[in-house]
Amino acid sequence: MGNRLPACVRPATLFAAARSWPSKIILIMSILLTAGVANAQDVRFFRIGTGSTSGTYFPIGTLIGSTITSPPGSRSCEAGGSCGVPGLIAAAQTTRGSVSNIAGVLDGSLESALAQSDVIFAAYYGTGQFKQRLPNGSSLRVIANLYPEDVHLIARKGASIKSVADLKGKRVSVDLPGSGTRQNAINILKAYGITSDDYLAVDANSDKALQLIAKEELDAFFFIAGYPVGAVEELANSDLIDLLPIGEEMADKITNLYEFFSKSTIPEGTYNGISERQTLAVSTQWIVHESMDNDLAYGLARSLWHPRNRNILDSGHEKGKLITYDTARKGVGIPIHEGALQYYEDRDNEEE
Repeated sequence: MGNRLPACVRPATLFAAARSWPSKIILIMSILLTAGVANAQDVRFFRIGTGSTSGTYFPIGTLIGSTITSPPGSRSCEAGGSCGVPGLIAAAQTTRGSVSNIAGVLDGSLESALAQSDVIFAAYYGTGQFKQRLPNGSSLRVIANLYPEDVHLIARKGASIKSVADLKGKRVSVDLPGSGTRQNAINILKAYGITSDDYLAVDANSDKALQLIAKEELDAFFFIAGYPVGAVEELANSDLIDLLPIGEEMADKITNLYEFFSKSTIPEGTYNGISERQTLAVSTQWIVHESMDNDLAYGLARSLWHPRNRNILDSGHEKGKLITYDTARKGVGIPIHEGALQYYEDRDNEEE
């Protein structure tokens, strides 16, 4: 997997070509300038499907890309250089979210992606929203479980919304079709006895929803991401929003109905002026296609968990600190890629 470049392609040509590429793809390419033309044929571009730029997937995908990137000509890990996969340059790519990411991995338009554990499980087994869809869903494989994602149920101040029940008759976004957030939001509202007939549905991803809230053109929306979310912090700092709690009783009901949910808490002080909020969470996992070369999958896992890459994860985003080897295989409901699994077995044997 991955895109190889012909030997005649030079770094300067790559940067010129990049001007015509989609603006929402962040390419980790500047280090090519020192990589050397002789090894250009060994370069592989590797896409990581994430989500909107305002969410958590994008910065986390960028961090993962930093851990696995190691262009030709760079210093070896042993010599103090990159501890990534030799010849690999990773790119975090914005997408609509989990469902689109899964489709991208399955059709080959993405080499890898981040997705919610519940959505991955449904796609693999052909249940829920994937019933009678994605006949090749069983080709999905996991590289690693990453971190929990928290349900942010954001309400605009001034919209007279104090509880989930108050969403009736309001302008509400449950995200776009093709996102994991949408399905989870529908499940949560269903548990409260609220259907799409009870509110004015607005189809908007988190980026657009944040803008609509600021313009008072939206009353509430669901945003599933690991806290803290920078864009949500900005709205809180401007005293524009509140977070609606999903209380203990309803959280118990929902976790009993949907076992992929877990109870969670967004601590006081996470967002300015908002006290502790009980909520729900799912987990984020890094997925690939089963056809990925075993050596590459092994290298991805080894690079992600290399001790020298720990600083990248810890310093880039708050949720990066929660990406740990100890939880790499927890909550994984589908097979781990054979190559990555071999890495885990090798490491376990070394640590015995």
